[in-house]
Amino acid sequence: MSERTKEYFLKQPQPYWMASTTNIDYPGLDQDIKVDTAIVGGGITGILCAYWLNKAGVKTAIIEADRILQGTTGHTTAKITSQHSLIYNKLKQMSEEFARQYAEANQTAIQMYESLAKEYGIECDFVPQSAYVYTLEDKYIQDIADEAKIASSLGINAAYLEKVPLPLKVKGAMRFDNQAQFHPRKFLLALADKISANGVQIFDQSRIVDIEEDGEYILTSGRGVKVRAEKVIIASHYPFYNKPGMYFTRIYPERSYVVALRVKENYLGGMYIAAEEGGHSFRSQTSEQGELVFVGGENHKSGQGEDTIKHYQALMDYAERTFTVEDIPYRWSTQDCMTMDGLPFAGQFTSNTPNLYIATGFGKWGMTNSMVSSMILRDLIVDGKSPWQEVYSPERGTIGASAKNFVLENLNVADQLIGGKLSPLPKQVEVKPEEGKIIESDGQRAGAYRDKQENLHIVNTTCTHMGCELNWNSAEKSWDCPCHGSRFTYEGDVIEGPALKSLTKHDDVNTLEKLIKDNY
Repeated sequence: MSERTKEYFLKQPQPYWMASTTNIDYPGLDQDIKVDTAIVGGGITGILCAYWLNKAGVKTAIIEADRILQGTTGHTTAKITSQHSLIYNKLKQMSEEFARQYAEANQTAIQMYESLAKEYGIECDFVPQSAYVYTLEDKYIQDIADEAKIASSLGINAAYLEKVPLPLKVKGAMRFDNQAQFHPRKFLLALADKISANGVQIFDQSRIVDIEEDGEYILTSGRGVKVRAEKVIIASHYPFYNKPGMYFTRIYPERSYVVALRVKENYLGGMYIAAEEGGHSFRSQTSEQGELVFVGGENHKSGQGEDTIKHYQALMDYAERTFTVEDIPYRWSTQDCMTMDGLPFAGQFTSNTPNLYIATGFGKWGMTNSMVSSMILRDLIVDGKSPWQEVYSPERGTIGASAKNFVLENLNVADQLIGGKLSPLPKQVEVKPEEGKIIESDGQRAGAYRDKQENLHIVNTTCTHMGCELNWNSAEKSWDCPCHGSRFTYEGDVIEGPALKSLTKHDDVNTLEKLIKDNY
């Protein structure tokens, strides 16, 4: 990696989507309200759910813990595609009906984005594109050929290829035509403005910390304000409410990274992803700095990567081997919720909670799956059924196909929980400016971070969700949970859940500061 490139990594990561749009602040929830349907979460799924319900005449409110559209939605690659790596072959083995529903749903989602953008005159950089899956390994060639054939049989315009318009020597590839890309925040901020003007209540910085049922649902915010609703949609990415669905055993968070580059070469269009695990993705984006090329990859379980800045460095090394890089205006990482069988959950929270709904587990394909989920939930709430409900059902009968993943992932969680408690604490620690480290405080594990002004911030590193021990994320300057993906600022505030409570701050920082200096 060049010295110039290393300088860019001294800056805090920033997504292009956030940098290129202005934040719109909605009020906080400061008094009790009553609505027909309450939506917890103001990301892409929450906004789309509110749009469809509002159009159907349902009195709706969105309650967001932070600011709308700043979470995973603001950290995506924003590919609107029904091509979700190699999914249709797997789906057809589960059920031909599942494959048909999934293809139809996601193809419809692409058309719906284009239709809504045109209907409301939303300028959101919507560009039709082809989507490619490629491989650099012989063992995936037949898989890709089979996937293209099955996708074609499901009505998708798909073709097998031996070359792609990228500077890569691929062994094989497939292309889906009539796919698209866009600027998600431009689209969704405009849509949020429209639904707000049409009666949807949107509340920012109003974290919901409890849900009770008493003839209707009662949602309580961290400030004690209550929302009463006949129906509730949990659209908070990772579900903050686990009982009785036990979703923390059924999904796991995975982190990945993106660098946005200006390159010397002419990018020839298309959206790309590798078939193999650990491969890379590509797409371009028009911007005020000229055309940007997004290079993504470096996936790992959240909170379990090595020094996270190394993932950015590895991604940049790969980008510089592939393109002539002239500038790196933006970089960011994101967290995706993965299910055991690779299919999203959108439907009733459980069969015993007819008025409680959930949408999560979109993997790396949140653009189409969020649109599909919002339409499914609208149908279930308004009509009682949806043509795509079976494949998206949280209680679908695919446990046999995913039993091995279920066991492995939950063993991993147990290992992280126990291993974090038993890991030895360092005897000598130096905490440099803008560095975070685990230290010992009265025989207990604590997290120390020194800011630019050399002030020390010390927090209890036990996650407030289920007690796992947090690890330091050097790239984003956060404390991350290796079990369920909760993230906290270096001051202990929740960045993303499922955790609801902040970390405890250490009261006697001066004593620990002296201890660090004495021991090093």
